[in-house]
Amino acid sequence: MLLGNWQRFKPINLESRFITPIRLQNNRKIVYLNAKIRIIADWADVIVAGGGPTGVAAAVSAARGGKKVRLFELQGALGGVWTSGLLTYIFDFNKSEIGWEIIHRLDALGARKLDKTDTYDLQRNWVYEPEYMKFVCEEMCREAGVKVILQCPVVAAYRDSSNRRIETIITESKSGRQAWRAETFIDCTGDGDLAALAGCGFDYGYPGLSYGQPATMNALVAVDDGDAIEEYLSNEPAMWTRVKLPDGTETCHHIYSSHKLKALLQAQGLDPSYGDPTLFRFHKNVFCFMANHEYQLRVDDAEAISDATMRAHREIITLAGALEKLGGPWKGFRVIGSAEQIGHRDARRIHGQCTVTRDDIENGTTFEDVCTISRTCVDIHGLDKKMNDSKAAGNSGGVKSQPFQIPIRCCIARDVDNLYMAGRNISGDFYAHASYRITGSSVALGEAVGKAAAGIFKPVTIVAEA
Repeated sequence: MLLGNWQRFKPINLESRFITPIRLQNNRKIVYLNAKIRIIADWADVIVAGGGPTGVAAAVSAARGGKKVRLFELQGALGGVWTSGLLTYIFDFNKSEIGWEIIHRLDALGARKLDKTDTYDLQRNWVYEPEYMKFVCEEMCREAGVKVILQCPVVAAYRDSSNRRIETIITESKSGRQAWRAETFIDCTGDGDLAALAGCGFDYGYPGLSYGQPATMNALVAVDDGDAIEEYLSNEPAMWTRVKLPDGTETCHHIYSSHKLKALLQAQGLDPSYGDPTLFRFHKNVFCFMANHEYQLRVDDAEAISDATMRAHREIITLAGALEKLGGPWKGFRVIGSAEQIGHRDARRIHGQCTVTRDDIENGTTFEDVCTISRTCVDIHGLDKKMNDSKAAGNSGGVKSQPFQIPIRCCIARDVDNLYMAGRNISGDFYAHASYRITGSSVALGEAVGKAAAGIFKPVTIVAEA
């Protein structure tokens, strides 16, 4: 036996949600879970759950601040929605040190697609190549000394005897079930999984509803001649440039091109679930194809997520097949890959020490402990197909948006003293979330929280835009 006469140690009461170390064996603490022996695999100063944009920024910042950091990621690569989710388009990005570093690293690899205009902000919004983004995330963690474990989700969290601190988390991987300890934990799962496992309170969805914005399955597609379909591309010449319509009105290029693509699909008898089907070019003949919406899908319903994922695959293959059959400029239009995970817009909004709200958006509230600013308008995608058919995205919910500050207190859990959150799971109402949920804000939040965990956070200076 590993412990010899181990039967004399009484298993812990799991109802208490505590884990108590019972002895040392070869310098490792032994704990009981479900009446079985579990070994504390390792300790760290900081444990980060989730290796997406936020988690990478948080882990690297904490490690550079001198902390021993472990990062656990569900998927088989770092980058989250950037890589496993094939997002490809970046919004509101140039507002953090880590963000600028990612820009420079991608540019050095030739992996950032710039728009064909001199007036467009190439640092704030752009397209990237997912495989190179994966490499950048991995290299930044490696160079900072972050210990990364992939395909290793956090599945349980236990508080100490004070009931105010997380003491131990449990992961499941090819190594089996393992226990880990740290002084500080950071939830960068996007969905707020770690905080929920630790028993933190949270809000979810649109006010009065149990669900929020739809999820999306992205895919990579290729065509024989990418230039031949340029008129259908949202990011060429540039996504937000103005286009004059035959009736004299104007719209942005993204809406113009996506509606042309939608009309082409509808002429084939198809009605895409996302009303603004989008093609982003990031290489000569390779594109991101975003044409799917899955409605009323919660992040905590595994069966529904599985059904939605397979339904989305079916839709993507069907839409791509219809375009390929058109021939001409669409010759060779094929799906060459789909995302490893469906992309959720909504999330558990974990209760923090402060909550940003609709009033803060409309009033442009400032905070002494500001960690970043959200410059993106409230962007609500259709909550159901009917709303999608009316206006698929860009719904403001009646909010008069202006740039608003986010304080670090929104990233500090109210119910657990040693837990931070960063990304779309921070403390905010539905409308604030509909602005800060983008990855540009997530990276800035991750960097701030990583610095806070290392004891080096300082409020950022917000420079007013001309």
